[in-house]
Amino acid sequence: MILPRAFYARPTVEVARSLLGKTLEMNGRGGRILEVEAYLPAGDEAAHAWRGRTRRTEVLFGPPGHAYVFLNYGVHYCLNVVAEPEGVPGCVLIRSVEGAGDGPGKLTRALGVTLSQYGADLTRGPLVIHDAPEARAVEVTPRVGIRRSADLPLRFKLR
Repeated sequence: MILPRAFYARPTVEVARSLLGKTLEMNGRGGRILEVEAYLPAGDEAAHAWRGRTRRTEVLFGPPGHAYVFLNYGVHYCLNVVAEPEGVPGCVLIRSVEGAGDGPGKLTRALGVTLSQYGADLTRGPLVIHDAPEARAVEVTPRVGIRRSADLPLRFKLR
């Protein structure tokens, strides 16, 4: 079953933890989500929406359950899931998917995710997340690869 919009219309940290163990799929390829990072709608200077609404961050302020894709360092794409109710810009970075290598760039390359998926509705393919039993053994750490708000324990991964 594809996750419904209501799954994403919750606090960002709840969505992040709940995504672990679910299956990310793009055009029939994908795997189980192993690691994510939450980016909060307020008080999180590492979040792209920290400075407010821009053309780049527009999708973050829209309905939950859409993809926020951006090009990182001009090298690789990163896939985020929009969380929170409409108007509240929370998102979850998908860092690792089983079978797609470690790191957000490797997973987008393996699945063929590019900027053309920016704003894609995750509740109706070709980029979707399927339900699975809730993950129980979760490790919580600070996020990696950021300078601002780096101490916040917002990285979640399956043990």
